[in-house]
Amino acid sequence: MQEFILSFMEQFGYLGVFLLITIENVFPPIPSEVILLFGGFMTTYTKLNIAIMAISATLGSVLGAIILYYIGKIFNKERLKKIISGKLGKILRLKNSDIDAADRWFDTRGQKTVFLCRFVPIVRSLISIPAGMSEMPLGKFLLYTTAGSLIWNVVLIIIGSIVGNNWSSILNVFDTYQNIVIVILGVIFIGFVFWFYKIKSKNKSKN
Repeated sequence: MQEFILSFMEQFGYLGVFLLITIENVFPPIPSEVILLFGGFMTTYTKLNIAIMAISATLGSVLGAIILYYIGKIFNKERLKKIISGKLGKILRLKNSDIDAADRWFDTRGQKTVFLCRFVPIVRSLISIPAGMSEMPLGKFLLYTTAGSLIWNVVLIIIGSIVGNNWSSILNVFDTYQNIVIVILGVIFIGFVFWFYKIKSKNKSKN
């Protein structure tokens, strides 16, 4: 995979970065760190420059995010409620009111969440789906997506240009960062599930 990415970028330059980052946002397993760090390194020995490289990467990030946003919009809250009203809802002990509560939470905190999640591996792509499902205004979604993606892209491209030929050695740092984030998210998710069902059990006992 890495060899293909490098070869593709060397062949297509800015367009290659744009296309690869677009795909990376739709299919998170593709490593954006490789694309951006190597893109930064390319600015040291080709006519490519950091500014246009960052713009190309950010346009790719936004396009990929829009695709997932509209997937979320198609798979909207009402469709999710229909799924929850069936056997899956009984198994997970979820009700339509739980979906409404999650939607209200995203309405109040969605903007910050979309922005901050652009710095979190895997989640930075997937966050676009709940944004679409909650029908977050497209203008605000694009604003916070662009801002967060631009910062992430610029930082990695600059790092790649600074370390130059040693760009691949920095990947270990980002691998460690990603693993730590995944563990933290896993703990948070387990804690949230425990808290959620504890609250539902208390409410059920009161009724």
